[in-house]
Amino acid sequence: MRSRKLPDDEKMARKAGVASFVGTTVEWYDFYLYGTASALVFAPLFFSNVSPAIGVLLSFATFWVGFLARPVGGIVFGHLGDRVGRKHALIVTLLLMGAATCGIGLLPTYGQIGVTAPILLTLLRALQGVAVGGEWGGAVLIATEHARKDRGVLFGAFAQQGSPTGQILATLSFLLVTQLPHGDLHAWGWRLPFLASAVLVVVGLIIRLRIEETPAMAAVKAGNKAARVPVLEVLRNHIGTVLLAVCAASIAFTAGYFKNTFALSWATNEVGFTKDTFLSVVLIATLTQFAVQPFGAIIAHRWGIRRTATVLLLAELPLLPLMFWLISTGDYWLAVVGMVLATLPHVMFYALLAGLLAQAFPAPVRYTAISLAYGLAGTLLGGTAPVLGQALLTGFGTITPVVVYAMITVLLSLAGTHALLAVSRRRARDAEHEAATPSTATSGH
Repeated sequence: MRSRKLPDDEKMARKAGVASFVGTTVEWYDFYLYGTASALVFAPLFFSNVSPAIGVLLSFATFWVGFLARPVGGIVFGHLGDRVGRKHALIVTLLLMGAATCGIGLLPTYGQIGVTAPILLTLLRALQGVAVGGEWGGAVLIATEHARKDRGVLFGAFAQQGSPTGQILATLSFLLVTQLPHGDLHAWGWRLPFLASAVLVVVGLIIRLRIEETPAMAAVKAGNKAARVPVLEVLRNHIGTVLLAVCAASIAFTAGYFKNTFALSWATNEVGFTKDTFLSVVLIATLTQFAVQPFGAIIAHRWGIRRTATVLLLAELPLLPLMFWLISTGDYWLAVVGMVLATLPHVMFYALLAGLLAQAFPAPVRYTAISLAYGLAGTLLGGTAPVLGQALLTGFGTITPVVVYAMITVLLSLAGTHALLAVSRRRARDAEHEAATPSTATSGH
């Protein structure tokens, strides 16, 4: 039997989905790599002049710098993506991320050049933040704008799937190098995962150069509808929607970084797990994310975003405290169970988040708007999670305040999602009304 030949637009939609997935995998590999290194090796390498606890805190502070830079990347590349095209912006973000990550792999340490080392580390982390701040929104739009309107949530999941894949690769790479003798790991082994980024960037570029511009962006340019300064248009007319999107995205950041960065440091420094042991716990949870995450978009496509998001976020409320308690036992398999259970709801919610945000904004400013919202969520909530978690743990001497804060961000996500859906429905009705008005007038002649 001959296979059914796909229409050209569906072929391009699938190709765009793959390009979105591969590109975000590379970007997130680089970004997560830094988080893993900041929990495991950066404190003694770049902050050896202070106590170990303060060194970890400073290491997490440089981790946060990447999030501070993300809104800048969202504005810069959002402007490029909304004015010139999604494809051009995504090529530049990939090159910038690769250069910054390889640069980190080549950095001298504090013991070699003194205080210049952490300064350069911070600057390169900021460049990583700028790159990923422009990457996510463009990758989402490459996938969703090539898809049929009713399949936007499904195709948005392609971009989201790059996150667990990048995390798996980052965790595996450090799991491998932590098998080296301690002296070799700190002398040169930690550099290898960063330098390996160059290979991944080349693969991502080859794939991205083969995709076409999205139909939505082509229509914006053909109709001369591009905003002159997209960020000003967003701030003038869509800032309320951006803030709701920030709230909706909160759990996507806090849960991930509480699990994969803060918990990694807490478990190895306070609970008693070895580095490679708890890295394997993180890896199992991330493999679970990779397998389960797409089902969030599939279920939302069938049940609707509102019902799916509500069920998933309510399920996360008891599972996050359970995760921290099970890790605190020091038992390997209980820690695995806790991490896996807490992973399930929030990653399925993450799968539908791209489609949720993309449908909330009009095409001429969509790249800038969703990038700004996602970047602000990362800055205010994601990047602060390890720093705030470590500060709460150090200040109170117990994990309880960390658990309470994590649960608050779940409720914030639930409220933001419901409000954002209401705004999206109203915008869709207004757009339908505006489209219908000219046709009614014409038919009267």
